[in-house]
Amino acid sequence: MEKQVVERSRAAFLSGRSRPLGFRVQQLKALRQMMAEHESEISASLKLDLHKSGFDAQLFELIGLEGEISLALDRLAEWAAPRPVEKTLLTINDQVFIQPQPLGVVLIIGAWNYPWALTLQPLIGAIAAGNAAVVKPSELSEHSSRLLQELLPQYLDKEMYPVVLGGVPETQELLRQRFDHIFYTGSSSVGKLVMEAAARHLTPVTLELGGKSPCYIHKDCDISTACRRITWGKFSNCGQACIAPDYILCEPSIQDRVVQEIRHTLQEFYGDDPMTSPDYGRIISQRHFIRVMALLEGCTVALGGSSDQSQRYIAPTVLTDVHPAARVMQEEIFGPLLPIVTVSGEDEAIRFINEREKPLALYVFSSSNKVVRRMLDETCSGGVTVNDVMMHYTQSSLPFGGVGHSGTGRYHGRHTFDQLSHLRGCLVRPLALEGLNQARYPPQSPARLRRVRFFMLRRLCSCARFTCVWAILASILALGLLIALLVVLLKNPPE
Repeated sequence: MEKQVVERSRAAFLSGRSRPLGFRVQQLKALRQMMAEHESEISASLKLDLHKSGFDAQLFELIGLEGEISLALDRLAEWAAPRPVEKTLLTINDQVFIQPQPLGVVLIIGAWNYPWALTLQPLIGAIAAGNAAVVKPSELSEHSSRLLQELLPQYLDKEMYPVVLGGVPETQELLRQRFDHIFYTGSSSVGKLVMEAAARHLTPVTLELGGKSPCYIHKDCDISTACRRITWGKFSNCGQACIAPDYILCEPSIQDRVVQEIRHTLQEFYGDDPMTSPDYGRIISQRHFIRVMALLEGCTVALGGSSDQSQRYIAPTVLTDVHPAARVMQEEIFGPLLPIVTVSGEDEAIRFINEREKPLALYVFSSSNKVVRRMLDETCSGGVTVNDVMMHYTQSSLPFGGVGHSGTGRYHGRHTFDQLSHLRGCLVRPLALEGLNQARYPPQSPARLRRVRFFMLRRLCSCARFTCVWAILASILALGLLIALLVVLLKNPPE
């Protein structure tokens, strides 16, 4: 079945109907209409899957998608247009540009923690770039996935953008097919399998993975504000976010204050009992519940720690004096556990971060520009937010993606369009002015090599204010060649 779905999608792409910008615009508008008309059903599916509130459904899923579609509609003509690039003297009279082209058929494997945002956001880019796309939502967020399969064919071209449901067998069968790009969001362990499958067809991949995103709190900052923002980022969606702060690094002198401020913030956010709060989520499945609870082994619980397996509920939990070798520090938590590891200062914090895999996100809280600058210059991560958490994700002008173990490739806004396009290098040269090419032709000589070197190594500024200057120079050069040709003809008239 999966093979036939991919074949139909490829046939739809090869028909050429996704190439005109008008088709892409129509599909993007239809996707926006789908979300607007079925907002309540989408919110209900998120409530069933993750106990996500209607507010969080809007904040973390739908508003961002609406913004991405609006941006693509506003800028699509600009993104898809040929992009002039810098020339050399050798190509002064040529058209030199980059032409974005659709890749073909893209496989989008979505994630369960934000089942709408993390599935439809790459789809927006695929549509804008003129591709076909096979959409595979996560089987864990079953209510959202079934609703997506029901709704998408009602609004989008059903052959161009089919939805395939299922679990591991269906995903494995899809990965056996040849795609022109695979976009996967999920764990690093599965990301390796996706990359391995893609390699069999030399298929490029975008892997949006995760890892342990550190959060360094410097003692000079406003600790109350820092903890308020960290608490929001860590415990939203019950900690099930790839860019949630995974652990805190701070000096021992402020550890108790950090716990106290988080306690106050949790009381403000979720009341005396987070289990009864409509704004606090649940773990996606029993398997993940058991996995997260096992991470508490050997740790000191300073705050929270209670749970109810029947509801897949784990209270917001803070762990103190966590040893770097503890089990909770060996894998991405993806749940509402927040370990605190004490360090002596920014020097040790930087070493601690650099000794581990490169994280998807890094968070730094400090009032010192020097400390912030050091963290930016001396560490490596997919993205950074200073004095807040997760907000870099909301900025469509920034590329979002991992580095090393936390992923490869980038997306959001134009970055998704470019990631899912072939940026084709083009040079269009006239057949006239053949005399300009003599230096590259045999018979070769030192003099010809000097001329070639001169023309190839002289770059022309692409700035708009110099465009007319180069146009004038090109005209003068052409006129000079024409005069030289006339002189030759006058001296040696044809018989």
